[in-house]
Amino acid sequence: MLVRQLMQRDVITLPIGSTLDLAEGLMGVDRVRHIPVVSGKSVAGLVSERDLLRAAVSSFLDVEPAERARWLGKIPVEDVMTRDVICAHPEAPVETAVEMMLNERIGCLPVVEDGALVGLLSETDCLRHLSRVLRNDEERRSLT
Repeated sequence: MLVRQLMQRDVITLPIGSTLDLAEGLMGVDRVRHIPVVSGKSVAGLVSERDLLRAAVSSFLDVEPAERARWLGKIPVEDVMTRDVICAHPEAPVETAVEMMLNERIGCLPVVEDGALVGLLSETDCLRHLSRVLRNDEERRSLT
């Protein structure tokens, strides 16, 4: 199986120059944990829920949501994003991509082809696939 077959194609992205309030809003509304930061069509970085939590010290204080949003609106995504992003190619085997995520201890891989972001493969995508494989295996066993 290839990365292309599992990756999410409709990827939420942030343009370079965005602030953390926008990242937090997108993560909350769209229920995602990783957002590629793009410059044009290329990946400039990746901001994760973990990056956001580290930056949002105010979440540990008793601060009103509006004040928290104002504070996050002052922090550029570039200040907290991962810059050296490990990416996958859409034609790479899923096994290779999973090994990369395990070895690097990361939760997703932006999928890049010809320098442009074309998708995102997350650990959730891989777990969904594993669930289908296990379910199919169990069904096959029950038939024999």
